[in-house]
Amino acid sequence: MDAMPLLVLVAGSAAIAGVARRTPVPAPLLLVAAGLLAGVLPGVPDYTLDPHIVLPLVLPPLLHTAALESSYLDLRANARPVLLLSVGYVLFATLAVGYVAYLIVPGLPLTAALVLGAVIAPPDAVAATAIARRLGLPHRITTILQGESLVNDATAITAYKVALAAAVGEGATWAGGIKEFAIAAVGGIGVGVVLMGPLHWLRRKLRDSSLLENTLSLLIPFVAYAAAEKLGASGVLAVVVVGLYLGHRSWQVDFDTRLQEAAVWRMVSFLLESSVFALIGLQLPVVLSGLGEVGAARAAWYAGVVFAAVVVARFVWVFPATFLPRALSARIRTRETGVDWTAPVIVGWAGMRGVVSLAIAFSIPYTGLGGDFPARDLVLFLTFTTVIGTLIVQGLTLPPLIRALKLPGRDERAETLAEAQAQNEASQAAEARLTELLADERNALPGPLADRLRTFMERRRNAVWERLGTVNQETGESADETYRRLTREVIAVERREFVRLRDERRIDDEMLRALLRRLDLEEAAAYREGAG
Repeated sequence: MDAMPLLVLVAGSAAIAGVARRTPVPAPLLLVAAGLLAGVLPGVPDYTLDPHIVLPLVLPPLLHTAALESSYLDLRANARPVLLLSVGYVLFATLAVGYVAYLIVPGLPLTAALVLGAVIAPPDAVAATAIARRLGLPHRITTILQGESLVNDATAITAYKVALAAAVGEGATWAGGIKEFAIAAVGGIGVGVVLMGPLHWLRRKLRDSSLLENTLSLLIPFVAYAAAEKLGASGVLAVVVVGLYLGHRSWQVDFDTRLQEAAVWRMVSFLLESSVFALIGLQLPVVLSGLGEVGAARAAWYAGVVFAAVVVARFVWVFPATFLPRALSARIRTRETGVDWTAPVIVGWAGMRGVVSLAIAFSIPYTGLGGDFPARDLVLFLTFTTVIGTLIVQGLTLPPLIRALKLPGRDERAETLAEAQAQNEASQAAEARLTELLADERNALPGPLADRLRTFMERRRNAVWERLGTVNQETGESADETYRRLTREVIAVERREFVRLRDERRIDDEMLRALLRRLDLEEAAAYREGAG
């Protein structure tokens, strides 16, 4: 097996994503554009997307990372809009887009058209949430988009299975479809609920070995996905339930594990997201080669209409889903204040499709019990053009749309004030506990060491307040920023001295690594203490 194409894909994707951070263009768009360009160059290896790799091996870690970083409490508070989008909208889009495709493509059976509708129904919110964070969208909109992306793949995959069974002659019925949805939803959530407690217990029992804990952490999404799929349930929902629970309980895990785990999952997420967006663009040769008798003009017409149907269907669903519950319930109006037309415009336009749609499309079989799957290559082409169209058109126009609507962004000063108040309460509790501990003779410390503990806690309490304080007229820094900069500079001096001592053979490499690790932890603590 030649590993070079895979290495080129991963390294090239990471390099482009790194370059994107220095440009105003979101990384997913640059990666897709690079993939499209590379796909037509001579000598580029075949990067045909394999659904047997993407769905069980790429999707679980991406979902797990997103779930770990999501807030269970925020998602619970916004459960209604999240479910209306991740379940209601996906089913509506499956029917609406599928029916439009059935009307415009001569000879396309309705069942095959519904397969297409299910395939391109779920938005991939990676690009949308990246833009939302960069531009400082209101927290509630970001939460809704994240929540939608966690669950909508499960709905789409189940809808796809039901439509596919009908399209290939396996005798699907409405009752069977409803049963399939129930098994997938209840089973996936059930598997997640069954696994989350034991997995968290096992992580806590491995407290003395951060290496084993992080190994388990890497395996968790694959275990949850595989277990649910083996039982015929939704692996997506199982991964999300486990990830939300572990993220909500992460404070109970050893600090060393949390630090390592966060770094590992950031790297995994970065590499996977970069690679899959490049893979999307690289599918161009495969998709074009299968068009066959369908002419370029007719294929472009089909693609344009389906793309328009996808965009319109989202707005047709989002606006009633936003305002109809408010019109019917005084309780919702009281709880959700300040909702106007701008929020559904943003949510409606943030409907970019992604690699999951392409992976599902590539998994469509060539034949079934009733014969060949009708127009498989055309369905694949329309999926590809919809994914590319939404990423480019909506991805490029979403940032200016957000700026034009002038949505109220995050109030950084209010957030810093809330953080300072929380830190103050925590510090008071810690100081009270320290006083109790030092009163016990078994905890006796020399005066300087006890004072050092008190100074450390006082520094923690004041750090956030200092971010709200005066600014140094010479440097433009707050007192806290100056403190962190000076801390990094003196630690850098210590680090160089340790290396000099190693080079002079006065300490060995093992001792150097231990000393450098201590400095790294101190520097990380100083940064987090100030950055919040």
